[in-house]
Amino acid sequence: MTLAAQLCALGAEVAVLRNGRSIQYVRKEQLGDTVRLYTTDGYIDVLNEQIASFEVEDTPPAPPAETAVKQPETTNPFPLVQPVANKTVDLDEVVRQASMRRQLDPDFVNSVIKAESNFHPRAVSPKGAQGLMQLMPGTAALLGVSDPFDPKANVEAGTSYLSSLLDLYHDDPIKALAAYNAGPQRVEQYHGVPPYRETHAYISRIVRDFNAKKRAQVKTAQGQTPVPSTQAQASSATKKKSALNKAAKKATTPSRTTKRKVQQAAAATPAQTPGGTN
Repeated sequence: MTLAAQLCALGAEVAVLRNGRSIQYVRKEQLGDTVRLYTTDGYIDVLNEQIASFEVEDTPPAPPAETAVKQPETTNPFPLVQPVANKTVDLDEVVRQASMRRQLDPDFVNSVIKAESNFHPRAVSPKGAQGLMQLMPGTAALLGVSDPFDPKANVEAGTSYLSSLLDLYHDDPIKALAAYNAGPQRVEQYHGVPPYRETHAYISRIVRDFNAKKRAQVKTAQGQTPVPSTQAQASSATKKKSALNKAAKKATTPSRTTKRKVQQAAAATPAQTPGGTN
């Protein structure tokens, strides 16, 4: 029994991040200023500067055979939507609070969420992106998210990442969306939106949805019948009447911040989107 326990205490390789978290990997590959960590579920690209060290971590001995619990088998490690936990969350309020803290337009954030997960908190992509704003495991770890399926934690991290991309690209929402979808390294590589059909379609979907929200709000402010939209529209239309009255006069009028002004101006002119189609 003792010998068996010692043989089970195998070493696992981990990348220790500067924020204190770690990522277990099978092998690693250096790709310029990033390191690709291959895991049992795929791979994660992490910037060199975000890694403190690579270490070998001892795993605890396996429990005796008679007490080991057999885990249920699964044929698909990445289901589209995992079982929903029995937990009620006011998503509109979560998005509103997270957006306010980062000077983002809640409608803009909701349009991103719709394109990413269609508001499913436990959505998982074939590549392993998780939750409402589809955070990759490496991104979630860097942002300190322990449970990417927690709607509040996911939206907090997603809006923080989106805000950092807007800062990186000087409040250019088109480049920020391209980087959110394809990665900042691809935007840098192509000096703008990369020539990926998926990325162009992704940006187009968000721009169209965002514009639809703003047009509906203008109609509501003018006393016309509103166009059905996503979750955030109803709360925005009732809680921000003063902003909508101004929007009725000019659809691209800035609300509170420069960042939101740039987002609305860019979204109001779809011609800026480089040829995106569904």
